[in-house]
Amino acid sequence: MMEWFNVGKIVNTHGVRGEVRVIPTTDFEDERFAPGADIYLYRVNTDSERHQVTIDNVRYHKQFTLLTFKEISSLDEAEKWKNSLLQIPETKLQELEEGEYYYHEIIGCIVYSEEGDKLGEIREVMSPGANDVWVVQPYEGKNDILVPYIDDIVKKVDIDDKTVTIHLMEGLLP
Repeated sequence: MMEWFNVGKIVNTHGVRGEVRVIPTTDFEDERFAPGADIYLYRVNTDSERHQVTIDNVRYHKQFTLLTFKEISSLDEAEKWKNSLLQIPETKLQELEEGEYYYHEIIGCIVYSEEGDKLGEIREVMSPGANDVWVVQPYEGKNDILVPYIDDIVKKVDIDDKTVTIHLMEGLLP
């Protein structure tokens, strides 16, 4: 069975010509949302079928990526896809270099300190700027731990064991 990966979510329409507002959830936004790229629309809980579309245009507005698809040309057509997911099949994943990971590989990893203390589980990856930030949900019900993905902090990532070892710099824990 083919595995599918979410790369964004349509949160609203934009304008009257079928443009949609997307919140990206992909680590390769430039490749996934390039004009001419094929992507699949999937309505959560209402549709078991994915609908292939081709990206016609991409632009950015505030925190949103605005997309138009060759197959959708009106506001009415775009409205039908609000709250749908944008997905790609596993066959579209490319080989990554050493030290690079897909979001789906990182989310769910258990985070340990260098001393062996279990800190929590990575539940989200944010891309605010220069480097990714991994959001770790602690087991003790405290505030989330924000771990910047930099060499000084992230010491070891073991995707097979779903574990990450970090150096606890001063101020890292809430």
